[in-house]
Amino acid sequence: MQELTTVELRPQADVGLADSADFPAPAAVMRPARTQSAMSVRHRLPAAMAQSLRAGGRMLSEEVDHGRLLLFSPVFLGAGAAFWFLAATDVPLVPSLLCLSVLMLAGLVAGRSRPALRAMFLALALVACGMLCAQFESWRASTVILDSSVTTTVTGRVERREGDDRGRWRYILAVTGTEAPEVKRPPRRITVIARGADMPFEIGDIITGRARLTPPAGPALPGLNDFSFGAYFDGIGANGFFYGAPEKVDLQAGPPAVTSTSDALLEWLYRLRSGIGDRIRSILPGDTGAFAAALVTDERRAISKETTEALRQSGLAHIVAISGLNMALSAGIFFVGFRMLLSLFPGVAQAYPTKKIAAAGALIAVTAYFLISGFGVSAERAFIMMAIMLIAVFFDRPSISLRNVVLSALVIIAISPSEVLGPSFQMSFAATLALVSGYQLWKDRRIRENPLLKLPVLRPVAAVAGFFGGVFLTSLIGGFSTALFSIEHFHRLTAYGLPANLATMPIISFIVMPAGLLAMLLMPFGLDAPLWTVVGFGLDLVIAVAKTVSGWGGDIGFGRLPGWYFVVAVAGFLLLTLLRTRLRHAGTSILAVATLILLVLPGSPPPDLVISEDGGLVGLVAATAMASNRENPPDFIFDQWQRALVLPTHHPPKMLDGPAIPPQGEDRRVKLSRDQQNEARTAMVAAAAGGEANRFSCVKKAWCIARLGNGHVVAVIDNAAYLGPACEVGEIVVTSVRLRFDRCRSGAILFTGETLRRTGSVELRFAQTGLEIATAFDALSRPWMRHRAYDWRKDSFTEAARSAVSDNGE
Repeated sequence: MQELTTVELRPQADVGLADSADFPAPAAVMRPARTQSAMSVRHRLPAAMAQSLRAGGRMLSEEVDHGRLLLFSPVFLGAGAAFWFLAATDVPLVPSLLCLSVLMLAGLVAGRSRPALRAMFLALALVACGMLCAQFESWRASTVILDSSVTTTVTGRVERREGDDRGRWRYILAVTGTEAPEVKRPPRRITVIARGADMPFEIGDIITGRARLTPPAGPALPGLNDFSFGAYFDGIGANGFFYGAPEKVDLQAGPPAVTSTSDALLEWLYRLRSGIGDRIRSILPGDTGAFAAALVTDERRAISKETTEALRQSGLAHIVAISGLNMALSAGIFFVGFRMLLSLFPGVAQAYPTKKIAAAGALIAVTAYFLISGFGVSAERAFIMMAIMLIAVFFDRPSISLRNVVLSALVIIAISPSEVLGPSFQMSFAATLALVSGYQLWKDRRIRENPLLKLPVLRPVAAVAGFFGGVFLTSLIGGFSTALFSIEHFHRLTAYGLPANLATMPIISFIVMPAGLLAMLLMPFGLDAPLWTVVGFGLDLVIAVAKTVSGWGGDIGFGRLPGWYFVVAVAGFLLLTLLRTRLRHAGTSILAVATLILLVLPGSPPPDLVISEDGGLVGLVAATAMASNRENPPDFIFDQWQRALVLPTHHPPKMLDGPAIPPQGEDRRVKLSRDQQNEARTAMVAAAAGGEANRFSCVKKAWCIARLGNGHVVAVIDNAAYLGPACEVGEIVVTSVRLRFDRCRSGAILFTGETLRRTGSVELRFAQTGLEIATAFDALSRPWMRHRAYDWRKDSFTEAARSAVSDNGE
């Protein structure tokens, strides 16, 4: 063997001819077989790849022939709008227009001879067009947002009103004036809550009262929903509440007239909407009446928190929102009922196209429904979809198709491109895309008739089974299609939505919506009360199902998804629903691979410390719980923290008694004497050393201190007088007071109300390379952020830095 090995390794010149004949090496005999196998594999691989490419090309050509590439037009238009909104700065108008012109020209030059190149240019042109739509909407809104919290006397005209379950009324006011103090940069429209009023004010009334106003909230954590973004495009510049009941301003000449015909029409519609809601709630008490009013007018605040949470946890919250389900049922019931009514008259049925007449009546009905629904994005999408479907009946075209979905998406994106980033738009269109795509697959399937189903006895059974099978598939497809968006926006998923929907859909379809539609038709004649009682019976059953299913649990928290995963998963979902050939399975592969990577790769570590945008709430993140500096943290912020970080347990602070108390009068800016500073410093050191790790120890209205598990010390002060001792003891100091400086001389990191106003909420991580700080805002250059850079003292926008702070707070 050794000699054989030598022979194989040496050149042939060193081996004799006889030796070569005597030793026909086995390796030499087997090499041709291995070489031939390898060569055949190499030949087969290019052939298989070429065959796959040819098959892919044929399927892509089939997609083009069926016009499927047109279905991606709202995707590119929405991508351009999203890019503009998510960009760090405004994209200049002139370059955008120039880019759009060049791309359109390039698409025309490419012509039909090069379809791939032409499609690419047109797609890029749609992206540029989406950016222009976003910029135009931003200019059109031009909402003035309040720069900082203020207590002032507000006078304004009631534009809308809505009651809640605690007897309060939420008003949207068009501000006509402020005083004591006068706000230099007042918002044009605000949302304010009034308590204690015997009767609600009517739309059009002028009211005044002392109110506390605050700007719309920013993200609770970096990357979460920025509520100021939605408020900017809704035209709301501030939120607040009245101190006591506001008063109606009695003007001799009556309230001032609205500025335009469109405003007068909107005011009339909102007055009608409010009157309908009041009428329904006067007939049906409690949550039942609030639920019924929400189905008609979209006024949901009157539903109690308990029922709202039960509907959400059971996966039935979509019933409350006026969406495709409500619009489809109302249009379908009216269409079928009106057509059956016309068929009772043979002369009419033979002489006139009753189907088209019924479609026209259904179109009028859904238009009226939309006008009193409050113009929510889900209602807007559903109305456009239903209008297109009913108009298609006039021209004998298919009603349910992806083209109708695409057309409604294009209209909404062109009118309100900011909705692209919202959960309502995304979940609504995701469910509609999946359902319509699934319907088309079901319609194109090979049908095999079962002879047993032709028996008269089994026909009712087959009809019932078909109905519940349809509800099952609809709920299943709708639940899966919206799961990704639910996790992205709300960081949770409902596990038992399917059985809840199976139980409630017959009630909604056969009791609630038919009786509600008849009640609305009879309301002008005052004959609607008995029918609303029937609606209330059905809704009581729905609420009972919701509370039963929510009692099972099933509310699964997922936390925040990585940004890359959401983008990739949405791309896969769009391929899966918009394509018709086997190319759609590329979307399935993308979803599967992205999910596998998400599960296998380790996620980013959670933050060690989180700070709210006003500095009033600080949270310490541990393995399974979060500790805060408040015994009862505000639900609005803290609930978002718990959902995003999946930390349901809250550890309240340990309250201390001792000499370290706020100075007399609790002045937030009073100075401490040297002895008081030493006393406070000693108390802080003792609390940090002796307290439980990852838990705050607090003196009420003075200071809180905590020692993290890694040994770092965090101090939170409610009173600026304790800033000096806090800077000496703590490594990180947080205060909600808007100080004139932004750092401690001791080297401690300082977050103040002023710095947090500019950065928004903050996350801190202690890494091996040092402290990592993530902020909600890197710059304040976008229109919905600019109010944070406004200085009311100078009446200008500024980015000036603050001076250093001494250890004693001077």
